Amino acid sequence: MNGVLGFALLNLLGVFVSAVSQVLLKKSAMEDHGSMAGEYLNPLVVIAYALFVGATLLSTIAYKGIPLSMGPILDATGYIYVTVFGVLIFHERLDRRKLVALALILVGIAVYSLGL
Repeated sequence: MNGVLGFALLNLLGVFVSAVSQVLLKKSAMEDHGSMAGEYLNPLVVIAYALFVGATLLSTIAYKGIPLSMGPILDATGYIYVTVFGVLIFHERLDRRKLVALALILVGIAVYSLGL
């Protein structure tokens, strides 16, 4: 993979995969498992942690080609994914405070991307 853009896209993929695994963990937490072992050894949790490992590997590879200062900016997109998943999958409500927070995240990403 050549160029910063390719590695940045790889990092974004890792952030997206991490957000998906958070959704799986929340879905699992909303279910009754009957035992403590069932809470940690059910398929959703196992898959979620496997996805976390994959996301970590993607991020590690991505840092070979992106500046360290870019990583946290790309990682901030995870808040956007999690918010969208929360609204679409869990029917959570977006209040004014959450919208302002998301706007600030987007402004921060834009400022960094444009080099302002």
